[in-house]
Amino acid sequence: MSNSAYHIPRPIGRLLSMLPAYPGSVLFAQGLNATLSKLLPDDLRVSLRNKKIRINATDAHIAFDFIWDGNRFAACNRQAHPDLTISASAYDFLRLAKRQEDPDTLFFSRRLLMEGDTELALAVKNSLDAVDMPIFPFEKLVPPKLLQSVRHKMEQAGRRTRSADY
Repeated sequence: MSNSAYHIPRPIGRLLSMLPAYPGSVLFAQGLNATLSKLLPDDLRVSLRNKKIRINATDAHIAFDFIWDGNRFAACNRQAHPDLTISASAYDFLRLAKRQEDPDTLFFSRRLLMEGDTELALAVKNSLDAVDMPIFPFEKLVPPKLLQSVRHKMEQAGRRTRSADY
């Protein structure tokens, strides 16, 4: 998976690998519920039921384990052998979520790896390709005050940089 345009720096990846896995899986499952659960076709809901899935961000050294319980996505403890593991760099996952990259392109360039139940992997990939999903609204996940604060700090930094240029 070294073909990605961007990788999280190794020291940051090592730091992220020290975080406990379960809280991240809870947040990830909640994000899936907020954005994707209502869009899943019925046949995929049946195929996913009680299947343990892992999303593995290889460069960040983090993984999210979850299941579809029939009604929603729910975090689960790390499994020795999940039914399906989907691996890519964090950047490639971001590009997939924003619909800036095609899963087939990533798969055939070996930047997206699916391991485990191949029938389930194909059903997930085909269903997600077919879902008319809007571009993932990342800014809606960030609390408004935090987003406003970050924008303000960026504007201040930009003003300082511009004034230093003169």
